[in-house]
Amino acid sequence: MDHVVHQLQITGMSCGGCSSRLKGVLENHPEVLAADVSHSTDSGTITTSENISVQEVMTVIENAGFSASQ
Repeated sequence: MDHVVHQLQITGMSCGGCSSRLKGVLENHPEVLAADVSHSTDSGTITTSENISVQEVMTVIENAGFSASQ
């Protein structure tokens, strides 16, 4: 299976707990293979299957209460 790595800016995280919660939300999505989210850099590296678009990844992040952009 091929994968895609998305580098995103993520805002709205106020602590390490926020980044941990968002990492869990992302990794619970069936098309997300791995997620590395950093509160200190307001960024995330999300590895997905080719079956999900970057827009869909950003929607998952936004539904968790944060903002995302490329």
